[in-house]
Amino acid sequence: MRYQFLVDTYESEITKSLSVWGMFRQEDIRVRPHPADPRGRNLHEHMVHQCVSEDLWFKRMFGITVVESPLPAAENSAGFTAAYAEAAGLRLAALRGKPESWWEEETTFFDVPRSRLWVMTRRLTHSAHHRGQQTTLLRMLRQSLHSTYGPTADTGGLASNRAPTIYGWPDLAAVLEGGEKAPLPGHDTQPCTERPEA
Repeated sequence: MRYQFLVDTYESEITKSLSVWGMFRQEDIRVRPHPADPRGRNLHEHMVHQCVSEDLWFKRMFGITVVESPLPAAENSAGFTAAYAEAAGLRLAALRGKPESWWEEETTFFDVPRSRLWVMTRRLTHSAHHRGQQTTLLRMLRQSLHSTYGPTADTGGLASNRAPTIYGWPDLAAVLEGGEKAPLPGHDTQPCTERPEA
């Protein structure tokens, strides 16, 4: 199928989102980027948004309903991880059964007509945008970052300096088991930016 890449990308995005959630400590999930500014979401609010937003997009724009409620009974890291993994896995299975013609059909993106191809691309970038906010929050909390796409300052800096990509866990099953993350080499002398400070 020509659009298999969207299904494959969604599958990898599920793992990436859950991996970032797994980098937080439970005691940090209600910490805001700035404690006096309610505009910046804490991780708890990000997890609620990911679960609710993705559920609504799939129901309203794709006609795919997989769970009665996307939110867990216990709103903690483990509860959100399990609830999102279950619902997203069911959505993934539904997408795998869709023919090419389904992807090309028009749906409504809020109040604008768009193809399902367009909407899925937007969904993927929407999730990646929020994941970027979450990794920034991790940095503000002085946590180390494993890879989500490529090297980080904690895996060795820039890819151009041959820094490795080190994921916290090898696959989704390991993320859900909540085992130990892969070890990081720690900070070295390689810069993590193309414009290092003098």
